[in-house]
Amino acid sequence: MGAIEELITELARLPGIGRKTAQRLTFHLLQQSPEQAQRLGSILASVSERVRPCEECGNLTEGQPCDICRDPRRDRTLICVVEEPSTVGVVDRSTEFRGHYHVLGGRLSPLDGIGPDALRLDRLVQRVRDGGIREVILATNPSMEGEVTATYIQQLLAGMDVRVTRLARGLPMGGDLEYVDGVTLAHALVARQNLG
Repeated sequence: MGAIEELITELARLPGIGRKTAQRLTFHLLQQSPEQAQRLGSILASVSERVRPCEECGNLTEGQPCDICRDPRRDRTLICVVEEPSTVGVVDRSTEFRGHYHVLGGRLSPLDGIGPDALRLDRLVQRVRDGGIREVILATNPSMEGEVTATYIQQLLAGMDVRVTRLARGLPMGGDLEYVDGVTLAHALVARQNLG
């Protein structure tokens, strides 16, 4: 396999990038100066070396703990559970939530071999057991896997002294929170409901 084909193949592995887009990106990159290509490569290497999951919440960060976990103005009694780090920024931009986060690192998907042990569920339970948490907001994607994950977490936290809520309905089924507009997400956060 030649260098061009190798780059196309690697770019096509990125989410949302098909083979045609990977080809366009490859040829665009090849038309740039060698300095720009080296800069991009250097930035990619630097990010993979410097960015790690936050030890407390699982969000991606360069420092430990992340800026959100360190912020004394945020409400430590509220935890918003999301599937991926990319969703943290989406929820935060809605400006309706000023608590802390818990990033699962995925969602339950038995058909894909993703069970409870693959997610950061034990850390979530520990955070609730440590006390001081009054509400856990389940903000998993409104998909079948997201619903299964939310139900599993609800059952996991049942009997603990914590209110468990789910984002209000109205979010598109089968969609990803990452692509929901801020107004829709803000309304969903305000209208969240108790589970059970």
